Amino acid sequence: MKLEGRQITDGLRFPEGPIALPDGSVLVVEIEGARLVKVLPDGRKEVVAELGGGPNGAAMGPGNKVYVCNNGGFNWVYEQDGYVRPHGRADSYTGGSIQTVDLSSGKVETLLTHCGDVPLTGPNDIVFDGKGGFWFTDHGKSYDRLMDRGAVFYASEDGSFVTEVAFPLITANGVGISPDGETLYASETETGRVWAWPILGPGEVAKEPWPSPNGGRFIGSGTGYQRFDSMAVEENGNICVATLVNAGISVFSPDGGLVEFYAAPEPYCTNIAFGGEDMRTAYITLSGYGTLVAVDWPRAGLKLAY
Repeated sequence: MKLEGRQITDGLRFPEGPIALPDGSVLVVEIEGARLVKVLPDGRKEVVAELGGGPNGAAMGPGNKVYVCNNGGFNWVYEQDGYVRPHGRADSYTGGSIQTVDLSSGKVETLLTHCGDVPLTGPNDIVFDGKGGFWFTDHGKSYDRLMDRGAVFYASEDGSFVTEVAFPLITANGVGISPDGETLYASETETGRVWAWPILGPGEVAKEPWPSPNGGRFIGSGTGYQRFDSMAVEENGNICVATLVNAGISVFSPDGGLVEFYAAPEPYCTNIAFGGEDMRTAYITLSGYGTLVAVDWPRAGLKLAY
């Protein structure tokens, strides 16, 4: 099946992290543009905040603030037809972080740069649990002949507590929570795998024994050569994973296995978020050409904590 939708806007600088707002607008981060942008229903764009580095994922949090996973930046490849793609750690890289943006004032603050002695190298995606904290992935960074191993972390909303939840993951990317709040999901980009862990409490999950590499239960993987990006969860519990290369949205059952696949028109289909009055509008970022599209989804998405 193909993604059939309408283009809201284009000309974005590698958009990610869509957040559907009640007024019909959509917030996105621009990784290449290093900023947070509000896309109005008519397609006009307003810059909310300049973030620096590489803002990679975002979620609405408490106090009218957006929490941003900043990966510290990539180098970029620019094709002649306008296509843009990331290429390794930025020459100007100074580290990863979790930032907050006050939507009332545009003020940007850095909430986290480390988990204890472990620096955040490439924070990627984030989801709030509605219990005073949030889960987030760290993708790691690739540079020279080296690749950092990724992880899943949990932090309190005020940043006073942060803990590593699952390690290692190979390029940890998307993160989500089941509708009952009892299962954590994460995707890996380069392996094209989705993992699940039972949630025991804030920052604590149950783990499978070896040979699971990270304690997760294997949910599923792509068909052929596919890489996984960020995700959103449906109201019924299905996990919708933005898929790269042979691109689109891969929908997995929480019990495991691929349910369906919707093909996208370009290789960098990077993220999906649900919105609208009935939560049946999927906002999808097609990042290589800088496009945000809206798709009528066959099922309702899960309402988020904020």
